[in-house]
Amino acid sequence: MINEFSDAFLQEAERHSAWGAAQLEALNTTLPDGPWDVDLDTAVYRQGGREIRVAVLATYDLSERTWMWGWANPGLRGAPVVAAAERVRDFGRAHGLGEFTEEVLDLSGFADPRRAAEMLAFTAMGATGAPGYLGLEAGPDSRVYLLPDDPRVPPAGIDPVALPRILTSGAALIGRSPRLAVSGYFDHFQLAQRPTETGIGADLPDGGTVEVDFDGSGRIASIRVRQVGR
Repeated sequence: MINEFSDAFLQEAERHSAWGAAQLEALNTTLPDGPWDVDLDTAVYRQGGREIRVAVLATYDLSERTWMWGWANPGLRGAPVVAAAERVRDFGRAHGLGEFTEEVLDLSGFADPRRAAEMLAFTAMGATGAPGYLGLEAGPDSRVYLLPDDPRVPPAGIDPVALPRILTSGAALIGRSPRLAVSGYFDHFQLAQRPTETGIGADLPDGGTVEVDFDGSGRIASIRVRQVGR
């Protein structure tokens, strides 16, 4: 049983927090409202008449509060539908993240085990660069977590107007290091970034710039976006 995540895991989560939150918004707008079903044999998820290819990331037992990675599931081990989960395991081995390499994680020691499960899914999404994740009820006491594995799911773009909101909300998601959340966002979109007197600046694809200032406690103090022609 664990009651907290490792510092290395939380840093990995923070690095993906801003762009990951934006990507989840993009995924939610892609899938229309309506009933859903998933066929694990064909790795197809359907919702509201839309189909996307998915991979099984993990299952979460609500009664036992245990998380089992898809690659460790005896019924799915080695199947193509858990290939993305295997990439998570390989990433964990390469970066020393035990949370990604233990077959089953007992989350009952966490104050909020359900939130811990969501954190595992979110961080795995970030580590693999997946365009979001889906957490679905698989039974009265279980949930299944899926990663979209389909180029038809659009990646989140950079919206200069929404950028201050995205960076601020993303940095607050975990809250340990807003600077890491911001620099992780810039890294994800391969934006040339530079230190400023009080924070970080980056060049936007449209030729504009963004500058993020931090206060003495490391929190975001201000965000300035300059768009070309404005």
